[in-house]
Amino acid sequence: MSSFNRDVLVLILEELKNDKNSLFSCLLVNRTWCLIAVRILWRNPWQYFTIINSKIIMLFNVLFLHLSKESKDILKSQGIDNHITESHECPLFDYINFIKYLDFFFIRCMIPRKTKKTKISIVKSEIFKLFINNNTKFIHLSIPQNFYNQIHLIPGAEHCFSELESFHCNMDISQNILEWLVRCKSIKKLIIENMFFNYSVKCLEIIKLIEAQENLNDVKFINLSESYESFDKSLEKSLIKHAATIQYLRFDWTPITKFLLHFVNLSCLEIFLPGYSVWKDLNYFENISLPNLKILRTSRVRPIILTNLIENIKGNLTEISVLYDYHGDDSKMFIQAIYRKCPNLRYLRLSLLLFRNIELLISEYESLLSNSQYLNGLIIDIYTGYNTEFKWNEFFMILAKSSPISLFKFKFSSNKLIQLKDIKLFFDNWENRNSIILEISNKDYNVNIKAKQQLEDLIKKYKVKGIVDRYSIGFNTVYHENEFEWN
Repeated sequence: MSSFNRDVLVLILEELKNDKNSLFSCLLVNRTWCLIAVRILWRNPWQYFTIINSKIIMLFNVLFLHLSKESKDILKSQGIDNHITESHECPLFDYINFIKYLDFFFIRCMIPRKTKKTKISIVKSEIFKLFINNNTKFIHLSIPQNFYNQIHLIPGAEHCFSELESFHCNMDISQNILEWLVRCKSIKKLIIENMFFNYSVKCLEIIKLIEAQENLNDVKFINLSESYESFDKSLEKSLIKHAATIQYLRFDWTPITKFLLHFVNLSCLEIFLPGYSVWKDLNYFENISLPNLKILRTSRVRPIILTNLIENIKGNLTEISVLYDYHGDDSKMFIQAIYRKCPNLRYLRLSLLLFRNIELLISEYESLLSNSQYLNGLIIDIYTGYNTEFKWNEFFMILAKSSPISLFKFKFSSNKLIQLKDIKLFFDNWENRNSIILEISNKDYNVNIKAKQQLEDLIKKYKVKGIVDRYSIGFNTVYHENEFEWN
């Protein structure tokens, strides 16, 4: 295998780009394998770290080895004398040249904590020069909150970002950087976070940035804090210009116009309305079909609105995630629409606030499961009123009786602890099926150690029997993009 044609080997190892453990093993085969694997691993080294810890300090130490003698001399002349300026052997590879994803959250964190405040700008300048120069090119740029450095003025910036494909920023970004980026026309993926109306000038620059792109494919607006109709209309108008190429879209405001009517190639739609938002047009999706839509994720969108959309879709949906469904009679209609119109559904998440008609809703789950023959993962979040109880025992019996053979991944969350006898009932009736991968969440498990231990003891008994494969107990109901990709 070590004598593979190099081009073929590159294609094979590229398939492992999200499997770091396998790539680490490839480093040890021979120099050819090592060179290919190390390029893939260092393309986006930041993805392997979520918080600043000892491991990422090791990463920073490797990057510091690339500082030029000139930079080290500048730092020494300013009285900055620590491991940054120490002399070490050059690394085996030019790791900086391999990096294609530039994330300034991590770059900013590279400055040693012991650095005096008066010296931080000097250290920062030399670190920036390490990455931004005429020898490197990045395809992704991420700029975090409270970042005001004028990176576009650093020599080599024009070259570094000339082929930018992905851009992620917070709206308190420097306006000068936004104005400078408008000249970039190669961005395919755009993520904008925390848009406020008091950033009105920057909002206009965002619209210009959108309109300037030639092949925009993935657009996300996250945490739009104050929605103003005039801006929303302009934003929707700018998006329509890219309706033919955009396949992934997320927005956090109530639509002003019927702009979604134009997105015939949309594959993934995410609508996350803020708590104060009210979607008054209940028939918004009445004439909007979105024929290629496969993934639908929403929060605080009334099910009656979504029912119209699902009724018009041609059965291509494979994933539905609905959070904070304020339960009413239209929830039943919504579930009915799912099992009538979504025969290819693989993953489903329903987050329900229940105060009445609980029995009517439970009865719909049997039909849902019976008509979802490809369902693989199910997430159910139940939040009931003070005097209302969700009948988990009935729900679990339906689940054990009617689940398709493909279904074995479950996440259950509730504002009230699920009774052990109900969970035991579920396990007892789950025989001769695929072993369950299970997550049970409730905030009380963080403080009620006894209840958590009792649940864990119960699950372990059924793990020995082969009913349960893997499990997790805790409190984790926060939405994340890959919520169905659990092991």
